[in-house]
Amino acid sequence: MLQTIFFFIFLSSGSVFGQVSYSISEEMSEGSVVGNIAQDLGLNVKRLKAGKARMYAVDSKEFIELNKDKGVLLIKEKIDRESLCGKKTPCALDLQMILENPIERYTVTVEIIDINDNAPLFQAKEFRFEINEATVTGARFMLDKAIDADVGSNDLQSYSLKPTDHFVLELKKHTGGKNVEIVLQKPLDREKQERFTLFLTAIDGGDPALSGTVQIHVTVLDANDNSPVFIQKVYKASVVENAPKGFEVVTVSASDADEGSNKQLTYIILNGEKDVKDIFAINPSNGEITLNGVLDYETTNTYELDVQARDQGGLTDSCKIIINVLDINDNKPSITILSMSTSISEESAAGTVVAIMNVGDPDAGANGQVQCSISENVHFAITSPSKNFFSLHTEQKLDRERDPEYNITVTCTDEGDPSLSSTASLRLHISDVNDNAPLFERSNYEAYVVENNTPGLSIFTVKASDADSNQNAHISYILEDSTVNGNPVSSFVSVSGESGVITSVRSLDYEQLKYFKFRVKAQDGGSPPLSSNVTVKIIIQDQNDNVPQVLYPVQAGGSTVTEIVPRSADVGYLVTKIVAVDVDSGQNAWLSYKLQKTSDKALFEVGPQNGEIRIVRQVTDKDNLRQKLIVVVEDNGQPSRSSLATINVALADNFPEVLSEFNNIMHGNKYNDDLTFYLVLALAAVSFLFITTVVVIISVKIYRWRQSRIFCQSNLPVIPYYQPGYADTGTLPNMYSYGVCMTTDSRKSDCKYSTLGEKSFLTMDPRFIDTYKAGENNLLGDLETPEMVSVLY
Repeated sequence: MLQTIFFFIFLSSGSVFGQVSYSISEEMSEGSVVGNIAQDLGLNVKRLKAGKARMYAVDSKEFIELNKDKGVLLIKEKIDRESLCGKKTPCALDLQMILENPIERYTVTVEIIDINDNAPLFQAKEFRFEINEATVTGARFMLDKAIDADVGSNDLQSYSLKPTDHFVLELKKHTGGKNVEIVLQKPLDREKQERFTLFLTAIDGGDPALSGTVQIHVTVLDANDNSPVFIQKVYKASVVENAPKGFEVVTVSASDADEGSNKQLTYIILNGEKDVKDIFAINPSNGEITLNGVLDYETTNTYELDVQARDQGGLTDSCKIIINVLDINDNKPSITILSMSTSISEESAAGTVVAIMNVGDPDAGANGQVQCSISENVHFAITSPSKNFFSLHTEQKLDRERDPEYNITVTCTDEGDPSLSSTASLRLHISDVNDNAPLFERSNYEAYVVENNTPGLSIFTVKASDADSNQNAHISYILEDSTVNGNPVSSFVSVSGESGVITSVRSLDYEQLKYFKFRVKAQDGGSPPLSSNVTVKIIIQDQNDNVPQVLYPVQAGGSTVTEIVPRSADVGYLVTKIVAVDVDSGQNAWLSYKLQKTSDKALFEVGPQNGEIRIVRQVTDKDNLRQKLIVVVEDNGQPSRSSLATINVALADNFPEVLSEFNNIMHGNKYNDDLTFYLVLALAAVSFLFITTVVVIISVKIYRWRQSRIFCQSNLPVIPYYQPGYADTGTLPNMYSYGVCMTTDSRKSDCKYSTLGEKSFLTMDPRFIDTYKAGENNLLGDLETPEMVSVLY
């Protein structure tokens, strides 16, 4: 028959504790069902599996096992109540069923019901008595009790004695039980019968009843008619469990009214249990009982001894000694961790249970009362939901980035004097949640790259860190969309998603773009992901990749500039100034000037920094009228780049000299100049033959019309020509300006004088060269002005 009792306790920490009780008979076969614990506790079988349900035996061997598939408790091993509990009643197994996720604990009490499987047993194989024939009727002879390992109704219930001619059986009640005695009811006569054999049978109350029998041999002696008598029938004594061997516990005493040898008494301990005789010893002559072994309060706290006093005639008396063992604090608390979480999330709520412990102390009273505490830690607390059970739970929110792991020391101390304590160490890992965004090492970045870089060049690396761990700390780098000069930034740079390396996509040009900015986002691998961004500024550094450009004098179109210098010019006279620029920057744009080639090296010099060409000595009549200078314009880059500027200088005091020299150049020396110039002339000649016919037809009309439009304050028709954009860009002193009008008739040429301009020069189109060849002598003869003239040809 099974009995089940339930009750539940709900704790604020969130853990569930309950209790269920069963009763079973001992010696049930293995696999027998104790009870359906899932049904009795109202639990689902799936919950037992998911919670990894297991049984924990607090103070005994695991006789009971849990079948999680059916939710029932089964007999794991046959239970012998007598081996488990001895005479203790009731006999019960205290078990704990532990569940996890969430943690739950249930107390299971299984009471073991005794069956009559043990017959009463006498420790002695036989009893022998020597009784004097003078023994009066009513004399008592004490026998050792039979022992029955069963309890309750199955325990020893009665005795029977056969035959009963001279002796009858009497059970004498006293504190702690009954003494078995045979009482002489009829005087003995040794001469009639010297020996008697009696049969003492002990019977238990089982169904069917079991019994044990022992023989009593009685030898009749002669004349001893007084029995010993104890002063006390019950003695009580106390002894501490750590008392040393030989410690005197108590002394019993009996008296005999006889004289002589019949008065001499012998004391013996009648208890048949071996452990009692091993622990206690009695002095047979004086009745002093001493400690002969080691006491342990936790094993046995009370001993009962039966002591007999016997005289030489075989008469006896008995008494009982009750010895109480006093507890001392000799046991440390024992800590058993029933369930423990090795890792919890940092977002776990306060009050989350992380461990359940059973703490026991077998000592008694205050020596067995235990209090537990933890090492100083404001994040955890320990409480006791029920006796001997403690739960460790969180007290506030955790932060893995601050404390990724906790080593918690639990100390349990009893209340003895002095107190004893035990410790247990728990290691708890805090699992990460994605609660930290990536952070860049800087608030913004600047990187430098030299222009004309190779596409694919690694420019810079951005680096971010994340306080989280594992996937939550895995950072990916993303280039945010933006534009640079109207183009997507992705056409300029790319960012490695894994390493944050910024790579150039194209070759950059400092002259087009000095710098540009963009943003990079760092995103972690959490769910949902967290991110942050940073601004990166790429500064393009200049490279000496541009040659100097000569703005003046103009070097394009196959023409060169001729500067006119009077022969009377003083030393230091400024012939012209070379104007050049370099689109590079810094020292790559610092220009220097050097005279590479000249007709007369002793006559001219060029300023190395400003490009000014000056006269370094007085001009003489021996100096050629036509001088050619080649100036190298060089920047300061590494390696440096350079350009050439060609300047023609005419040393003349009047304009006719210039024209005469010009004519010589066109005829005598034309093959010594630039080859390009001759090619142009050849092309012009061929073109001239092609259009001659048309030009002859319309030349007269055009000639007359132009005479009427450009005649410069004279009766002669003139043809003016001015070089656009150079009216005020000469390099001569700001003294005079001339306007020159020229026609094909030298008699009609004119030179207009003006003081409003800064410089004086004349530009001539090569197309007019053939036109005025025939009349060049007349034209040069008409020009008598001494002022300086510059001619572009």
